[in-house]
Amino acid sequence: MRAPNTPTTGRARRHGVLGAGAALVGGLAYVGLADPHNPDFVFPACPFKALTGWNCPACGGLRMTHDLLHGDLAAAAVDNIFLLVGLPALLVWVLVRWRTGRPIFPMPAIVVIAVLALAWTVVRNTPGFPLVPTVLSG
Repeated sequence: MRAPNTPTTGRARRHGVLGAGAALVGGLAYVGLADPHNPDFVFPACPFKALTGWNCPACGGLRMTHDLLHGDLAAAAVDNIFLLVGLPALLVWVLVRWRTGRPIFPMPAIVVIAVLALAWTVVRNTPGFPLVPTVLSG
């Protein structure tokens, strides 16, 4: 029996990566085949929106992903431009920091991300703001 603090073996790590990859592919397949723009889309509601009535910084992310999977960049931008631009930028940031051996999320980076998310939440919930997640009437 192995001690609980032993490093993960290569086989267990590989299974974890394969499992995470399978879950990602399955999730993307569901979002690509089903239509999050449809009110009958089966997925839990956003808890932030349910509590406040406001769109959270990630609201529209599933719709954006669906639009990207279908090659509709303009619709993806309308659904959530913050995630459309921010996620690739964050991925580049993480990869560069990881490759150079520096801390991935130092405190100033966390503050910047939090301030940007808060600002986006306020701006996107301003009456008349044009970039809001689209929902098709059923």
